[in-house]
Amino acid sequence: MIDREGYRPNVGIILTNAKNQVFWGKRIRQDAWQFPQGGIQHGETPEQAMFRELHEEVGLQSCHVQILGRTRDWMRYEVPQSWGKREPRNHYKGQKQIWFLLRLTGRDCDVSLRACGHPEFDAWRWNDYWIELDSVIEFKREVYRLALNELVRFLPDVRNQSAHLALAGNGDSHSDF
Repeated sequence: MIDREGYRPNVGIILTNAKNQVFWGKRIRQDAWQFPQGGIQHGETPEQAMFRELHEEVGLQSCHVQILGRTRDWMRYEVPQSWGKREPRNHYKGQKQIWFLLRLTGRDCDVSLRACGHPEFDAWRWNDYWIELDSVIEFKREVYRLALNELVRFLPDVRNQSAHLALAGNGDSHSDF
């Protein structure tokens, strides 16, 4: 489902723990880390899509999380032609996303990267909220910055931090494979 401007509706999920650390998933068989995200299916609201994607990618149900906030508007990124997902015969440009900020109310052991038949991630870790985005694919970085900056208002303790930490060595990794 692509809109008139060529963007596919999508949701992004920033999952935090009680220490205000964020969940990062490592793309399967890649050295790239990202937040959970996924497309909005026909007839779904962004919130319904978020809960479906949360279960498919992270194995969590609505009872394991609390919604702290969401972005006010769509945030867009374009997928480069070289990425291979753009076809000349259609007008696909990229994704438009509504981002949700969630608090994990369950336990780390509730996370299951193999909840569905086609896992997106093969490892995960908690990282500080203000993490360098070098490990995120380049064309998504600005949307990540925008989402983190907009949603930090729901985390007063984090909003007052100014330290931006590097990804390497800042979290506890977990592997599901």
